[in-house]
Amino acid sequence: MSPFNLFQRVSKAPTNPKAAPKPRQFDVADLYQGPVKLGTEEGGAAQPLDEKLRQAYFWIVNNAIISPHYDIEYNSGPAQSYSVGDSKRTLSLPSAQSYSSFVLLPLLTFATRRKCLFVGGPGRGKTASAILMGVLSGASVKEVRRAMQHGHPQMTIADLLGNPLPADLVNAQSMDEIRIAWRSWLGMRVKIIDEYNRIPTRTQSALLTLMGDNYAEVLNHIYECPESAWYLTANDDQGGGTYEVVEALRDRIDVIVQALSFNPRFLGELLVRIEENLKPEELVPAEIIFTPEQVDRIGGEIRAVLVPEPVRRRLEFFTSQFELLETAGGQFEYMTKDTARLSGFDWSQVTAADNGRDRLKDLGCQTRNGISVRNLMTLLIYAKALAYFRGNAEVELDDVRQVLPFVLHDKLQPDLDAPFFGLPENAAYRTDRLSWLRRLFDASNADYDRLDLDRNDPVGDFAAQFAQGLDGLSERDVLARLSKIERQVAEQTKGRKLYGHLYDDLLKLKYLHQRYTNYLVWLRSQ
Repeated sequence: MSPFNLFQRVSKAPTNPKAAPKPRQFDVADLYQGPVKLGTEEGGAAQPLDEKLRQAYFWIVNNAIISPHYDIEYNSGPAQSYSVGDSKRTLSLPSAQSYSSFVLLPLLTFATRRKCLFVGGPGRGKTASAILMGVLSGASVKEVRRAMQHGHPQMTIADLLGNPLPADLVNAQSMDEIRIAWRSWLGMRVKIIDEYNRIPTRTQSALLTLMGDNYAEVLNHIYECPESAWYLTANDDQGGGTYEVVEALRDRIDVIVQALSFNPRFLGELLVRIEENLKPEELVPAEIIFTPEQVDRIGGEIRAVLVPEPVRRRLEFFTSQFELLETAGGQFEYMTKDTARLSGFDWSQVTAADNGRDRLKDLGCQTRNGISVRNLMTLLIYAKALAYFRGNAEVELDDVRQVLPFVLHDKLQPDLDAPFFGLPENAAYRTDRLSWLRRLFDASNADYDRLDLDRNDPVGDFAAQFAQGLDGLSERDVLARLSKIERQVAEQTKGRKLYGHLYDDLLKLKYLHQRYTNYLVWLRSQ
């Protein structure tokens, strides 16, 4: 088989043969179909879109992007592992289908229409990967390349968005009469910004509106953009470059993917591309091209993936570790790291006064901030997308564990002066943020198991009881519940150090107490 045919071939074998078939959802259109099948494929039912997504992944990872780094690992049983080098780092051989983050995370971004930042040195395939995502959306290579925006120090808002027509500027009697020549890239389903950290700060503000609110504005004229997947590239992930990236723009990025080094053992594949003049982006098979309607359907199917309560509870417990900073506030609700950040007070002085906890044991002492609502929503979306990609109807704990480091990569900031990072065995975590975040999640799960919260969670029991509703409760019932909550607060605060998860539990109990109190006031007014 010639190299050209190899590049354009999509395997007919199922990519995930053990995946259980998904139950077919009812569609009103079925009532009108009658005996004739309206499937899009001849001789059978339409291909499931999760299977098509996996086919796209395997075509890219096997043919287009030479990325032999399978760093998203799954196991279906015992896995072989080896200690390597003086540092005794572990090399694992996963026992289940595992994936390359450099290909999988951009593909999940395409499916969910989110925003992905590629970081890494020049010439490592960042832009090539982004172009492939554009081709998957149905655009030609020429269209994708011409629509790509290249950051540079002289880039203006007009360069980014478009210009008013010169004749209208001269003749118009009002702003409404001025027509705007919008840039064509604004209508693309995949948008690419190359070297976004070279864009001037003023132009970054226009890009922030475009990325955050999905519209462009010039002279009071609005261009509504279609829902799009965004891909940005930078040579580092610290906001460096010609211009510092504004914090709000960095916060709009959903996942950060690192382009790892090229393994010279794959040099032969590069040689074939040179000798045959092959460009993978020009050879994408038609079978893995997605229409806008298909991406819409994928988005709906991803949102329908369930997050089981045990998985959600562990994520809640993990999130609760990081926001508490006892010395930052005088009122209980304001004892947070965000209060310290907003005050502008010196961070080292604030943490020096926080001496009531075991700073080596407490996971919250390893970070300078907590996890925002936007970060949590992004984490849930990507966990659902990964479960969907793997052919599952529910999110597994491993799905959360695998996507969490890429979502929180630059969102959960490490405190490198914390005792944890001072230990010699933890020195690698000062530079390897992905491994540090995954270790944080593992340590949180170990604490969750130690506290036996799956079976012993009184605050969760109170919340479940409240979720059943207040209708029909008598004054006596409400008073009894208030008394139980007060006893639980007294129990949880008796002679105990205050840690993040306990802080959030107490705030939850206060919330429930206030809801019952308000209902009691209403009852007595009747």
